[in-house]
Amino acid sequence: MNTASRRRFLSAAAAAGAAFTAVPSRAIAGAKFVAPSDRVNVAFIGAGTQGIRQLIDALPRGDMRVAAMCDPNRRSDDYVEWGRNEIRDKVRRFLGDQSWGADAKGCRCGREIGVELVDRHYAKAGLGWKCAAYADFREMLAEEKGLDAVYNMTPDHLHGSVVVAAMRLGKHAITHKPVANVFSESHLAMTTAKETGLATHLFCAADKHTTPLMCEWIRAGAIGAVREVHNWTTRPFWPQGMIELPRERPPVPDGLDWDLWLGPVPPRPYHPAYTHAVFRGWLEFGSGALGDMGHYSFSQIFRILNLGVPSAVEAGRDQFWKIEDCLWIKQENAVSFPRASMIRWEFPARDGMPPVALHWYDGGMKPPLPAELGEDGEDLPEEGMMFAGDEGTLLADFMGDNPRLIPARKMRAFAKPPESLPRPLPELDQWIKACRGGPATEASFERAWPWSQTILLGNIALRVGKKLLWDAAARRFTNSDAANSLLARAYRPGWEL
Repeated sequence: MNTASRRRFLSAAAAAGAAFTAVPSRAIAGAKFVAPSDRVNVAFIGAGTQGIRQLIDALPRGDMRVAAMCDPNRRSDDYVEWGRNEIRDKVRRFLGDQSWGADAKGCRCGREIGVELVDRHYAKAGLGWKCAAYADFREMLAEEKGLDAVYNMTPDHLHGSVVVAAMRLGKHAITHKPVANVFSESHLAMTTAKETGLATHLFCAADKHTTPLMCEWIRAGAIGAVREVHNWTTRPFWPQGMIELPRERPPVPDGLDWDLWLGPVPPRPYHPAYTHAVFRGWLEFGSGALGDMGHYSFSQIFRILNLGVPSAVEAGRDQFWKIEDCLWIKQENAVSFPRASMIRWEFPARDGMPPVALHWYDGGMKPPLPAELGEDGEDLPEEGMMFAGDEGTLLADFMGDNPRLIPARKMRAFAKPPESLPRPLPELDQWIKACRGGPATEASFERAWPWSQTILLGNIALRVGKKLLWDAAARRFTNSDAANSLLARAYRPGWEL
């Protein structure tokens, strides 16, 4: 890299660091902020395994009160968890009650469980608060006038409906990823957040201290101008690759309001293959491996490189064939995400930095082994992210941990620059401060919009099977009507946004 080019690159990289600069407190008419001395009154929407995990983390906070719990499932023992008795043991530790769930036949969750945890915690703390319970979040938002915010932990297909409805009623919103699993809803959530000035946040590892650290290294010219980024995961380990919907018609479990669980999705018969943690693999209900995991890594990659919106995306995925009448016949998959895929986005030059190609791999796929690792006799980690620059390579674990230059001799010789960018607060701390009128979070719906839409465009490319050209200003593909038809969902009457 010549001196002039290097100077332009370092100047542009410095501009990327501006993404970590705090935004001044907002004073937008109509936004209802909470006084610093008051607790934020929150409604938890979604009491499955992820919701219970988050609830246990949130309840001890002195700056938040869980005032209502909502889930269309009353309670059941059929939830899917990451480890045997993980939820039971977590609840027992939280309550200090080693007998909790002794009669459970499996993983127990649901709105009654959420209410129990809230009421027992506040009773033990001597606060005496009681938690209201609802099956329908729309009813809850209409009746609970004292709510300041919603904490959304529902399956992906409900995210857009929940956060948009809440913001339209003046409630701040925090949600597990994604903001929505269809493009039009994600865009609506972003614009609604912008128009209302409410505090929003997308859970996506937006509190990693390695994010500004890697930005500082790249700003210092550790690997030169970055032209490629590779990101890979072992997900999915939930079912994907199904080529047809379940044919069995089991009865709807007692206590589950299946109609409410479907939300905006057109009616279909109940099946346990759709619910709880396994919703992720279905096109209607989930976001696939990319939507489930990509937000964690993309939130860092986008802020490090100051990425905006891609100009093009293309994808490759697994295929299935069957033998019928002595012929090989390809199986078309129009119902679920693939078991394995590779996706490539193209980003134009910005602020003096060169164009970048971002590569995603899932289902056990990885990029080719870089020569630098071969020099050290190492292999790529099972999951990771890798920045390839003109003058070197930066490798990190999937969530950005353990960043290092490769080969090892370059890391040993690297003079680490001084800390120059602020380190983010924990995600909930960021959001509570925003609810009180402080700076927008690192992953407010507006800030998360570039990587949110990038992920959604990637999922569309998986379904269309051709290179797609994206017009960000028009919010449409210029070369595929089929792809454009997937930017919005077909709504069940009464659920339109």
